[in-house]
Amino acid sequence: MNTLVLPGFVAAPTRFLFFTGKGGVGKTSLSTATAIALADAGKRVLLVSTDAASNLDEMLGVALSNRPVAVPGVAGLHMLNIDPDTAAEAYRQRVLAQLETNASLEERETVREQLSGACTTEIAAFDEFAALLAGEGIDGDFEHIVFDTAPTGHTLRLLSLPKAWTGFLAGNDRGASCLGPHSGLKMQEARFNAALQALSNPALTTVILVTRPDPRPMQEAGRTAEELRSLGLANQRLAINGVFHASHAADPIANAIEALGREAMASMPDSLASLPRDEVPLRAFDTVGLPALRALLGASAPAGVHPSSVEGRVANSSELPAEPLSRMADELAAVGHGLIMVMGKGGVGKTTIAAALAVGLVQRGHSVHLTTTDPAAHVADALNGSLEGLKVGRIDPKAETEAYIAKIMGTRGKALDDEGKALLLEDLQSPCTEEVAVFHAFSRVVNEARTNFVVLDTAPTGHSLLLMDATGAYHRQMVQQYEGNEAKPGALHIITPLMRLQDASLTRVVIVTLPEVTPVSQAAALQDDLRRAQIEPWAWVINKSIAATGTSDPLLQARLAGEIQQTERIANGLAQRTFVLPWLAASPVGVDALGALVD
Repeated sequence: MNTLVLPGFVAAPTRFLFFTGKGGVGKTSLSTATAIALADAGKRVLLVSTDAASNLDEMLGVALSNRPVAVPGVAGLHMLNIDPDTAAEAYRQRVLAQLETNASLEERETVREQLSGACTTEIAAFDEFAALLAGEGIDGDFEHIVFDTAPTGHTLRLLSLPKAWTGFLAGNDRGASCLGPHSGLKMQEARFNAALQALSNPALTTVILVTRPDPRPMQEAGRTAEELRSLGLANQRLAINGVFHASHAADPIANAIEALGREAMASMPDSLASLPRDEVPLRAFDTVGLPALRALLGASAPAGVHPSSVEGRVANSSELPAEPLSRMADELAAVGHGLIMVMGKGGVGKTTIAAALAVGLVQRGHSVHLTTTDPAAHVADALNGSLEGLKVGRIDPKAETEAYIAKIMGTRGKALDDEGKALLLEDLQSPCTEEVAVFHAFSRVVNEARTNFVVLDTAPTGHSLLLMDATGAYHRQMVQQYEGNEAKPGALHIITPLMRLQDASLTRVVIVTLPEVTPVSQAAALQDDLRRAQIEPWAWVINKSIAATGTSDPLLQARLAGEIQQTERIANGLAQRTFVLPWLAASPVGVDALGALVD
């Protein structure tokens, strides 16, 4: 095993370093600390975020940009955020530039329309990502490119797209898709091939699977390792972040946390156990700012952060004005029906909160549909059993795509000849069809809440915001299509999924956070995004609070000081209503354990 000061992914880095894993495990902290360490060693480094909900700007104090920006205080380090909207417009311009010079204005407008569908943002972001791997469009000769990726499910899709698009375009020079006219995409095809070759070359690319010493993120990391191998990404390392060792033998809380970590590492999946491993200890400080990020992979705390500096403050802190989850379940049950959307940053416990609320509503006499939009789909694992009155499902991208293709072929394709059907099916096989299919499934779930309870465990923030963007785009399209059209009876009475999400009597958005600076900041940013869409969050849940445990462990005491700062921040105007779930020595898995949270 490597030393604390020099983890293997820093000691022997390849050109491309991908940090991936379940939300909340510390991908951004480790990827940023790695980029800083490499730059401090004299390398030219580009740090790239592929997460639509990136918080790199807060961690480094640098505004996000879709072009490389120098990071003050770190010579040789630049930062870039793949912004979907900016990338989408740049992508449209590149595709339009490939059209023949004699293409008519009408033909150009047709292509632009083809590039304005629900999948455009994903395709554009992917194209920027592929360009980095192919060595195109980068100002500066960077020796290392470090990718801070979105949570696992979204990242697996991103990393699979080079293979998917190269297969889709191979030998296909007819028709059009959300990529634009196939015949004009030879430049993109070459780029996708170069990206695929770079990803599968172990001399160029390393994937660092980041996890916490906790069974659930380790299981997800194990599945990710296997899926990435199937995509040809075999050069992998394991980074276990937040490893805790208790300082006081008589502290039951500290001992329980350490024991859980030991058990998780002892029983990790075989796909992880066989990998070279680095362990990063749990730190007493939040990894925000250059001193803290430099200290994360080092041996000492940044200046001004020491456990002794917070002694006394924890014991004298005022209680957070928050209510238990049982009160939330009581209030929701009294409504009788509706959509409960549980949202937040990856790794904050959305699935646990969603499953507990669903079980609590069933306990109070209601039928409930518990479902998820998260590609990782852990709802069934959290329940670990069945309960009469509770229907459990998921919006499965693969199944929804197959059903959507069958529906389109049975409607639009019904009157086509064989050649027309073949061309339509060809277009529907493009990877972007999945985004459209998932949106349609989401719309069905929203509609179901008119008469029943639906508890929706959403994907991590960035992926959910893309789905919300698709919902907003559909709303604008429908309003534009029907507004003022007197020839269509009832045109002014259209109700779109967005309108149902804006209806406070039908939809209640619950934002889940941990009492740490990054999750709280990202929850606040999510709330701002929702409010711009005229969706007002109903309540916040602070999960895994240890403020009331009475722990005497010095490191946990130091972390408690940070928790108190964040809970005060939430209480002072961020949340209209606040509920709290304390840190639990045993993970609440199973119907009985979840029910106890809302009993």
